[in-house]
Amino acid sequence: MLSMQQLPCTQLGLCNNGRFKKGVSFLVRAEQVSTAPSTTQQDKVGRRQMLATGVTTAPWLLLSHQKSTVFAAENVKGFLPVTDKKDGYSFLYPFGWQEVVVEGQDKVFKDVIEPLENVSVNVFPTNKEDIRDLGSPQEVAEALIRKVLSAPSQKTKLLTAAEHEVDGKAYYTFEFVAQAPNFTRHALSTIAIGNGKFYTLTTGANERRWGKMKDKLNMVIDSFKIFKV
Repeated sequence: MLSMQQLPCTQLGLCNNGRFKKGVSFLVRAEQVSTAPSTTQQDKVGRRQMLATGVTTAPWLLLSHQKSTVFAAENVKGFLPVTDKKDGYSFLYPFGWQEVVVEGQDKVFKDVIEPLENVSVNVFPTNKEDIRDLGSPQEVAEALIRKVLSAPSQKTKLLTAAEHEVDGKAYYTFEFVAQAPNFTRHALSTIAIGNGKFYTLTTGANERRWGKMKDKLNMVIDSFKIFKV
């Protein structure tokens, strides 16, 4: 079993002298996505209607990396599906969220009005074959939260960590909060290993909206699956 200082960057090839390389991020933090300008409630409704019909005027909202994304035919009410046939994963995200480009992230979808409401996926090579090779759910979750899922200045707390299997594949899922001076993010993550890759999906919301968003965010987490490619 590796020590907490070695989890999990050593296995993933993301270390420099035992530390995570600069620029490696598994989470779309608030400062990484542009906050929408202040608007009236009527403006907000209008913008959501434009998003629902696929109309947008902001160039940074344009989809610019669709080459590996295929939207499946099936759908769950209120959600849209994504299948990445190149890297071998799929998930659902809430209807109305927009795909954006964030450096260092494989895929990102976010609410343009509530920037803390987003989902990000990252994929990294690994020589491990099972997520359990990295340690227990709590060990791996605490290491990821402390080292890459929050800023050094944020106070973090792991709420739950568990393991489950889908089609014989092990997944770790955990819930945590990260407190910054001006906001608290309530987040969920799920991680798995397959195809020689380490997959991580993280989603969350501002703590003040957690009660409203938690069911949707749990749907996002529960929908994440990896498949052979």
